[in-house]
Amino acid sequence: MKSRRSAQFVLPFFVALLAVVPATTGTPSSHAEPLPQQPGLSAEDLHQLRSVGSVQLSPDGSQVVYSVSERDRPGRSRSRLWVMNLESGDAVPLTDDAGGGSSPTWSPSGDWIAYLGRDGDRSGLIVIRPDGNDARFVAAVQGTNHPLPSSGARISWAPDGNAIAFVSATAGPESELASGDPVVITRYLYKPTASEGLTRFNDNRRMHIFVVELATGEVRQLTYGDYYEHSIDWSPDGREIVFISNREPDPDRFFNYDIFMVGAQDGNIRRLTRTESAEYRPVWSPDGSAIAYQGTRRGLTSSETTMEDTHVWVIDAAGDKRIEIGEQIDNRQGAPQWSPDGDAVYFTVQNSGSVGLHRVPILENGVLGPSEAILVSPGRVGAWSIAETAPGRGRSGSGGEAVAAGPSISGSTEGPTLAYAFSSPADLAQLFVASAGPDATQLTHLNAELLDKRQIAEVEDMTFASFDGLEVQAFLTHPLGRTTDSRHPLITMIKGGPHGQRGPDFNHKAQVYAARGWAVLMVNYRGSTGHGQAFADAIFADQNGGEAKDVIYGVQAALRRHEWLDPERLGIEGGSYGGQLTNWIITQTDRFKAAIPIAGISNLLSFNYMAYYHDYLAVEFGGFPHEGDLMDVLWERSPLKHVAQVTTPVMLVHGENDNDVPIAEAEQFYIALRDVGVEAMMVRYPREGHGVRETAHAVDLIERSIAWYEKHF
Repeated sequence: MKSRRSAQFVLPFFVALLAVVPATTGTPSSHAEPLPQQPGLSAEDLHQLRSVGSVQLSPDGSQVVYSVSERDRPGRSRSRLWVMNLESGDAVPLTDDAGGGSSPTWSPSGDWIAYLGRDGDRSGLIVIRPDGNDARFVAAVQGTNHPLPSSGARISWAPDGNAIAFVSATAGPESELASGDPVVITRYLYKPTASEGLTRFNDNRRMHIFVVELATGEVRQLTYGDYYEHSIDWSPDGREIVFISNREPDPDRFFNYDIFMVGAQDGNIRRLTRTESAEYRPVWSPDGSAIAYQGTRRGLTSSETTMEDTHVWVIDAAGDKRIEIGEQIDNRQGAPQWSPDGDAVYFTVQNSGSVGLHRVPILENGVLGPSEAILVSPGRVGAWSIAETAPGRGRSGSGGEAVAAGPSISGSTEGPTLAYAFSSPADLAQLFVASAGPDATQLTHLNAELLDKRQIAEVEDMTFASFDGLEVQAFLTHPLGRTTDSRHPLITMIKGGPHGQRGPDFNHKAQVYAARGWAVLMVNYRGSTGHGQAFADAIFADQNGGEAKDVIYGVQAALRRHEWLDPERLGIEGGSYGGQLTNWIITQTDRFKAAIPIAGISNLLSFNYMAYYHDYLAVEFGGFPHEGDLMDVLWERSPLKHVAQVTTPVMLVHGENDNDVPIAEAEQFYIALRDVGVEAMMVRYPREGHGVRETAHAVDLIERSIAWYEKHF
């Protein structure tokens, strides 16, 4: 990997609106020295930045199909598929600009790739040769805007390669009423998912499992009813397809995924788990004897964000015995994959702001070996894939730049091939490959031409003792253009969640601020993941409490340690839960000169009853608002109740069709601020849900944020 100074972060799922935003260049503050000749990033640079998304190795480990996200056109980013030969490093586009492509999946023989894409006016399942030839549209596929958090694979090949299982939507019993004139609502969960941004109502379509026979084109529907099935994987013997579904009596009210099987020929369904906790993303072992999956233990899990860390489990195919193989790691774990020989399970682990890859060996009689950290480096492992090492490839393929100091794979010199997307401190996610040696090889350099012309700011990993002595982690992006006697503003950028983490991977907006001579502080306040379960639980029943103080103490620690920070020019912003904390903190202190809450909650009570999910606060506070005195507690912890104490100028930012944190949260706070006499403005982005996803909107948000701070600094 090309060495560049930096370290940054991509925001967690709950605050995807900031994850796509880069940085804006310009002159630094009046108290800073002029910038070096090589500029930092600008807002407009977002149009040129590209990143790797999905990654899938061919069964023999000789090729990899991956997606590239591009933002050079109006609207939201689009994704194209590429295939690379790992021996030569040659890559060919699998899809064109119009076709896009997602969920690429290799056939068992490696002769075909199936993916979801477009063919003219049709949208659905397509198969194509790895060289881009013989593309064939095989089945229409429908989606749904119903919230299905943490769902897994939508495509799975039959082991003989003659058929493909896929997930598609059909009309539900409420569809006609909910789309009529008038609109008639009968469902409890009647709003669409957070990112949708185009409508205000659930389409009520149900997701079911289908199978298409490739020789004849015949499509068979395997599952029916009013439930949702997703996260599929075909068994090695071809008899069953494992899937996830919420089969509670009222699944809209109670979120509880379980594991099921459906017969690939007869459609008979059997249930594998019946737990009070949630299971996610099951995958068969190579010999068909067991299934690995993510799971939790607690009896109440939110459909939006979970306080409890997911761990990796293994259950036998009969459902009689299960074991938590991730128990030895006290941190949040991602979706599992088996080693090609079935002797180990691999999964990602969040740890102190970074995401690495771990391996747990499964010895004879199901005995577990000690967990091994396989990929370890400051940054974030995204999508990843494992396969047999291709003959003749050795420890790493050619066609890329070997990096001993970057993400490295530990262990012996023999083993499977790993391909993965990795977000480093210096760049968005790029494609890497490793084959059990000490070095990883970077295969894509999608942003090299741009980033070679830009200076990337350094990021400091710092810890501090909060108000009660709890050790809290934060990351401080240093400003560009700093000299021995310059003074620089500090922007506190608060992450969403509350469960999730900030880390040292590339963050566009922070780099833009750094290019202007501004420092940026990001705090992994209590409740964040990557610091163990007890730390994530420390926010329980205490929203806008200890975690808000963590942020304030982080600001104080940064000011104490760095004399070049200007305490008279402090800004604060955040998205989603970070927007909520921004709203709250400005009711508690007047030290910030300007604030930008993005998609933030101002009234916990109204939010609970207007959001698309209604179990979030029940998990966070241990009960529903109508129980006990929780109504009073939630109102007391609502920024709106304390709005009379605000003096900080506020620019409220929201997506017009946000169904996660409805725009009424911004509307309430805006009017209340104006009533108090506080300078306030509201920026509403059309066609946006919970997050700013259109590239032009993301650029506009950065530029407006800079203007707001400059006005008040």
